[in-house]
Amino acid sequence: MTATKAFAAFAATTPLGPLMIERRAPEPQDVTIEIDYCGICHSDLHVARSEWEGTVYPCVPGHEMIGRVTGVGPKVTKFQVGQRVGVGVMVESCGQCACCTSGKEQYCLEGYTGSYNVPDKRRGGVTYGGYSASITVHQHYVMRVPEGLDPAAAAPLLCAGITLYSPLKHWGAGPGKRVGVAGLGGLGHVGVKIARAMGATVVMLTTSQKKAEDALRLGAHEVIISTDEAQMKAAEKSLDLIMNTIAATHDYNAFTRLLRVDGTQVLLGVPPDGLPRPDTIRMLANRLSLASSNIGGMAETQEMLDFCAKHGVTADIELISIDQIDAAFDRMAKGDVKYRFVIDMASLKSMPFADTRA
Repeated sequence: MTATKAFAAFAATTPLGPLMIERRAPEPQDVTIEIDYCGICHSDLHVARSEWEGTVYPCVPGHEMIGRVTGVGPKVTKFQVGQRVGVGVMVESCGQCACCTSGKEQYCLEGYTGSYNVPDKRRGGVTYGGYSASITVHQHYVMRVPEGLDPAAAAPLLCAGITLYSPLKHWGAGPGKRVGVAGLGGLGHVGVKIARAMGATVVMLTTSQKKAEDALRLGAHEVIISTDEAQMKAAEKSLDLIMNTIAATHDYNAFTRLLRVDGTQVLLGVPPDGLPRPDTIRMLANRLSLASSNIGGMAETQEMLDFCAKHGVTADIELISIDQIDAAFDRMAKGDVKYRFVIDMASLKSMPFADTRA
């Protein structure tokens, strides 16, 4: 075991603070990584503040990690010391079920092991995430980060990027397709960039006139203000696919009107109060689909990183130090970020610590 600096939530209503945690001794196929950057996902806020059930304190969030390999086990074949790598939402799965063996580990029939705040099925305790100086992970769940990507701006791709890439690819976004992206936030802004890079015509759906110009800057071809009845009426049956990234409670049925026959709306946000019933009459009349999607599997996540490197896609970020996390959480809760916070982990490594271990 190795003592490692981390930043943890100790209760739902108290600030995050320093904590020494134990990382496991490397196993034969493990990769040890010094974390340089860690993105802040909205789910980190939900878990740290116990807005979702099941938070185990102390909780070390973070599932958008990029760093350098500092050690490899004797059976590691994919990575070398010094290589830039990433770790995302998943650090283990059963590896044997139909989903795992077909490259869809995110749908592991036994349930995958998340990077933080979930039971470690093999070793006991709970997992600790990327708000830490280092992590040890089986090589299968580590991704190569192309050197052409800015590592700080690429960190959110390990969650936001794959969350959009996977459904865009699955539902055939590309040339000749009109793809709507609902919500211009951490997920949505990456979705605009990826859909544009795939060759689709990208239509931003937003309630904010102020975000229209930014959407066009990010790569959207068109913008529809969803609160403008005339614009919504004019856009009826004009889209093949909608990526709905909105995490607030809203009436997604309003977007259903925009879908062509055989169109699909994919729900990617997690509203705290759930969603209304679907407009089944309109769906039946136009053979529409209402779907959802998780992250991607390991091979698809690597494919996404390579795609983003080829097309110059990264997140728009604000780089912060570790002691700014609580302020970042407060701003994120208000939607005051363009568009992802990323922690410079050098600020953690240089912080003096008492050896108080989890």
